[in-house]
Amino acid sequence: MIPWLTEQTGFPPLSQALSDPDGLLAAGGDLSEQRLIEAYAQGIFPWYSDGDPILWWSPDPRCVLFPDQLHISRSLRKSMRKQNYSVTFDQSFAEVMQACAGPRTGNPGTWITNEMFAAYCHLHQQGWAHSVELWQGNKLAGGLYGIAIGRVFFGESMFSHVSNGSKIAFAWLVEQLKNWGYAVIDCQVRSEHLISLGAQEISRELFAQLLAQQVTQPSLSDWQFALEKDWFECRT
Repeated sequence: MIPWLTEQTGFPPLSQALSDPDGLLAAGGDLSEQRLIEAYAQGIFPWYSDGDPILWWSPDPRCVLFPDQLHISRSLRKSMRKQNYSVTFDQSFAEVMQACAGPRTGNPGTWITNEMFAAYCHLHQQGWAHSVELWQGNKLAGGLYGIAIGRVFFGESMFSHVSNGSKIAFAWLVEQLKNWGYAVIDCQVRSEHLISLGAQEISRELFAQLLAQQVTQPSLSDWQFALEKDWFECRT
């Protein structure tokens, strides 16, 4: 049985998370700014369906990407050479979230409920949540959003309306975070999409240790892109 959170109760130790389903730690509580930042800083995130109680997760193993291990495949590099796109930070946060909540092939539902949408838009207004936008002309072609605490970026969701759209946005984000001295990018759970970009799995214990070291570090980012257009051509 998992604990039920109230406004007054904190999260249980990560070691109490279930193994089936993997990482389920608690239910209930709220999506207040304080609760969400406390959760992410400990390696916990909310994930639930509309109509269900809020569920809190900390899976083991954890999928992460260390910025200096970003892998840009030959096909992705080819897409990035096309020069028919631009990349921005924090220009259309709500629109990115809405695109991430859109129906996907074989899965018409979404876990980004109205409650989640409002909570993360509030985090964006408070400077915690950030978006990456990939534009073709004035049309949003891909992107992602997540939470930044200290020198850790916690990725939440991404989308593509064009081939490799989310990969291009993610690659630009990772390289910029590397330049800003970020230590790790949380990808939550493994997917082949993320593994192809250089992500790997580490133990929940090691992830928690990384967070303890890095979420209290001062952030060096101003959330403005400062990369040369062809930075990726210099990568081996």
